[in-house]
Amino acid sequence: MGLLSEGSPLSWEETKALAEHVRQHGIEQFINLYSKLRERTGDVLKWGDEVEYIIVKFDDENERATVSLRADDLLPKLQEKEHADPQNVKSLWRPEYGAYMIEGTPGKPYGGLLAHFNIVEANMQYRRAEASTLLNNGEVIMSITNFPRLGCPNFTNPPFTPNPKTGVTLSHFFPDEAIFPGHPRFKTLTANIRERRGEKVAINIPIFKDLNTKIPVDNSHDLEPGIALPDCVYMDAMGFGMGCCCLQLTFQACCITEARTLYDQLAPLCPIMLALSAASPIYRGYLTDVDCRWNVISASVDCRTREERGIEPLKTNKFRIQKSRYDSIDSYLSPDHEKYNDIPIVHDAAIYRRLREGGIDHPLALHVAHLFIRDTVSLFSEKVNQDDKNDTDHFENIQSTNWQTMRFKPPPPNSSIGWRVEFRPCEAQLTDFENAAYVCFVVLLTRVILSYRLNFVMPISKVDENMQRAQRRGACLSERFWWRRDVGAPAAPGLTPQAPDASDQYAEMSIDEIVNGKEGIFPGLIPLIESYLSGMDVDADTHCSVQQYLKLIQRRAHGDIATMAAWMRHFVTSHPQYNKDSVVSEKINYDLLKTAHGIQTGKIPAPSLLGTSNVSKTNEDIPKAFSKMMSKDCP
Repeated sequence: MGLLSEGSPLSWEETKALAEHVRQHGIEQFINLYSKLRERTGDVLKWGDEVEYIIVKFDDENERATVSLRADDLLPKLQEKEHADPQNVKSLWRPEYGAYMIEGTPGKPYGGLLAHFNIVEANMQYRRAEASTLLNNGEVIMSITNFPRLGCPNFTNPPFTPNPKTGVTLSHFFPDEAIFPGHPRFKTLTANIRERRGEKVAINIPIFKDLNTKIPVDNSHDLEPGIALPDCVYMDAMGFGMGCCCLQLTFQACCITEARTLYDQLAPLCPIMLALSAASPIYRGYLTDVDCRWNVISASVDCRTREERGIEPLKTNKFRIQKSRYDSIDSYLSPDHEKYNDIPIVHDAAIYRRLREGGIDHPLALHVAHLFIRDTVSLFSEKVNQDDKNDTDHFENIQSTNWQTMRFKPPPPNSSIGWRVEFRPCEAQLTDFENAAYVCFVVLLTRVILSYRLNFVMPISKVDENMQRAQRRGACLSERFWWRRDVGAPAAPGLTPQAPDASDQYAEMSIDEIVNGKEGIFPGLIPLIESYLSGMDVDADTHCSVQQYLKLIQRRAHGDIATMAAWMRHFVTSHPQYNKDSVVSEKINYDLLKTAHGIQTGKIPAPSLLGTSNVSKTNEDIPKAFSKMMSKDCP
């Protein structure tokens, strides 16, 4: 979720009055940090994952499933080991937006050994088991992207009634009590985004039109005329987006140049991984025509005013802004890739000039000046006045509330942590095996990109187009995506290298063709990974696990097994109580989540979702031979 400052939150009027103060000091902080650390090199590859979980409560007697608002009870207990011995814990736990959500990460980042790929899943299993020991009777931890009946009457345990007249959300569907109460940031952000926007957020997701689907979908268009669209599932609170779970990855690069390279090269992969990880087709108890959460979250934190959205002419605001602050990136960072920045990059010209004066090169200055067109939407009284030479909270305040597909992260001040990038598009998968597979696939791609010096970069406008295609129903199998044909792969059989600016340099390909390859067109991401691995020494267990992970990705891309979104759709539409009306009732929701939990625990086989070989040789520790090798004193 980003920076969690402690302290007393300011009201929106107080925050708004300090917006320029935060902006100006944030820029000075970045300039100072950059000048200190721009030459920093020699950091080793480190990486880690973040998995978000929902606490689900099953009422077996009444056949109901709800979200359990107990994150604030669980987190202090989950954090006890970290507080007692922060250097020697296997997991770290953090709050998330929902009072029913928790986020878990490994206790320490993973490193450069291939053997580290074999401890990812074991650590995920450990986290899930650790949290599960604290649950009450009937509660389970599930890594599902979205609770299907979020926003339906009494979807929380204990139940609360939304209040559209008072409070922070003013939602017809999402009660304030469903927001995590243990940190003031979450409710402050909710209120301030709504107040800055000048009205409630409005999320309209097209309904999946089945034989008996009613249009209008419900009475939302009467509650919010002109805002709620009749053929859409309407949602009106930040919780509908930020109450979703995702799977994220952070990489530490050896230096700023490598971090910028990874940022650029992974950006075109974001829509591909979004489609491949699709896991959220149901919102507010309705089957929708989308498979992913992205546009839901984007609209849920869209603080742009009517002027900034282009509905009214600019009078009090400075910029017409094309996207929400939660969206895909707008520019590449490496000077080599400037020519691919083919969409207008709205930026603050004065801030850009100051960054250039401060020694920041053009693409990076443009990136930061673009982030800083946003106002701060959460400020704490204790953090107003800072030492710009040593603090970075004002910079992080705006940086961490630009939630984009990729995030470029400078080292924290006075820290051993290096330049990092965050990969943010993936939806949370049901099982630890799947989450580990997606993580290892993306990390292996970073190794291949850097080792083979591959180039996936294409015009940003095509990446944006792909982001919208990726969310459509069945996109993993039915959509085609812009992709670069010649990525500079070594000796790809049957491929003729193209001129750098060939008109057919980019082709529309299926996910299957991008992942598994298409003869004469593109070698495929997994064949490139296999080529890379063929030259590496790896222990037998790690080899076995990695092969199982790659097989899952291959088969899902090919359509042999379903995405979670497709699996959920099939479950709902095949349910004996489904009336072909797009409605996911209490009973269908209960059966869906009960079955999903059975699959998660391994009690229910799911060959259509996972295939038949979904057991790895994951281990909590790297092999002794490797640890001995690592601990040897170098001569």
